[in-house]
Amino acid sequence: MICPATGAGPERVTPDGPTVHRLPSHGTPFHPTFRVCLPWQIRGSAARLLERIAPDVVHVQSHFAVGRTLIRAARRAAIAVVATNHFMPENLVGYTSLPGWLAAPTCRLAWRDFVRVFHRAQVVTAPTPSAVRLMRRHGLVGDAVLPVSCGLDLHRFAQHTAKNQGEGLRVLFVGRLDAEKNVGELLRALPLLPTWLPVTAEIVGDGSRRRELEDLARALRVADRVTFHGLVGDQEVLDAYARCDVFCMPGTAELQSLATMEAMAAGKPVVAADATALPHLVHQGRNGLLFPPGDVPALAAALGSILGDPEGRTRMGEASREIVARHDIGLTLDTFEMLYREAAKLTTARGRENHEHTAHSGR
Repeated sequence: MICPATGAGPERVTPDGPTVHRLPSHGTPFHPTFRVCLPWQIRGSAARLLERIAPDVVHVQSHFAVGRTLIRAARRAAIAVVATNHFMPENLVGYTSLPGWLAAPTCRLAWRDFVRVFHRAQVVTAPTPSAVRLMRRHGLVGDAVLPVSCGLDLHRFAQHTAKNQGEGLRVLFVGRLDAEKNVGELLRALPLLPTWLPVTAEIVGDGSRRRELEDLARALRVADRVTFHGLVGDQEVLDAYARCDVFCMPGTAELQSLATMEAMAAGKPVVAADATALPHLVHQGRNGLLFPPGDVPALAAALGSILGDPEGRTRMGEASREIVARHDIGLTLDTFEMLYREAAKLTTARGRENHEHTAHSGR
């Protein structure tokens, strides 16, 4: 694995698993955990790593500095490239202080840059069909642009059976507390729920909007019904899924939403925004309900409908497990192994053609 270092210098880490090569990186003013690599600082290191490792395939997970540098180095070394996209410019713009009128042109430029980098890969994937359509709509063409789920260890969530602790009903959100997640809509929905439903909300995760959301909960007078857990360990996340009654994902920039898949694997109904890839996971009326993005009364109505129907919750939770079964990590790994073989075969064939053409031209 090759990724940015946690500091300015290169690192090599060999935990129990794959060797991780970390390239020199720098902090950003946008987010405390974001690190960026400068292409001219990592170009030589990336090329030397590929020469030493001699992989059959390079699989990049972004088109930023590390990804584009590795794609360029791999192409020069006649190594196959598979690229997976998790990028939406709208997510990135939310971390900047750009004025509103600059957001749209900035997103267009970002998509153009993405296409310019990823068109060099033999195979490009994205987690869902809607994510593939989004890439195609912005100019990424070709037959080898395919949806492949991120995948999930379903057994890990299905086997965790902690009981709902205490009385009342729980709504859960898991994820970054940043602008595009729209967690404020969930908080605004709480006062609109029927008073006879004893509903509390649990928010698991941290981010740039946490303090703002805590202030909003106090302003709405629901602070006593909302628990902000912050960042927690894996076991605590499993417990949170197990004890909730419904999972809520109001985000509008989800190319797949692993948190929603995790809740489904735990057998929970889902209320989600009818946006981007979420309708691939939430089938209206079967395992949950979709609401128009930004429509807080509709969100409250959807939550109230599910929370007020115990039998319906059970039925939807079972349907969630059925729907998410197609995202089993084993299926994802099998698919990528097949794509690696095809990409390597294609690269070998092209290399042979180029060699024969060069030999023929030299005669």
